[in-house]
Amino acid sequence: VQPAQSGGGSVQAGGSLQLSCEVSPPTAGIPVMAWFRQTPGKGREAVAAVYIDSERYTESAKGRFYISRDKIRNGLYLQMNSLKPEDTATYYCAAYYSGTWPEEDMPPSYRFRYWGQGTQVTVSS
Repeated sequence: VQPAQSGGGSVQAGGSLQLSCEVSPPTAGIPVMAWFRQTPGKGREAVAAVYIDSERYTESAKGRFYISRDKIRNGLYLQMNSLKPEDTATYYCAAYYSGTWPEEDMPPSYRFRYWGQGTQVTVSS
């Protein structure tokens, strides 16, 4: 399993970007997938996750980011709107979660087995 990412890039504050991730086998067989981001010197932070058909977002992403998946195209997507300079990071898609799904918190990175190659998102003020 190798998630392959695309999208990202540079945008001014207030702009939008979409990230894409293609996963084999079909994502319909993967109940949990997520998007993480990482900045230099910090660990990976989950920004959006989907558990079966339930979506979850970190507080800073709520109302601005939207996670979705296409079970026909084996895709996972992250639509990012109203971007802010603090959203600047390398973004990763993640698949194959192990363990108990947290009741309220975002899923931790160490429970995901497969990761995309990462894509840079830069938001200028």
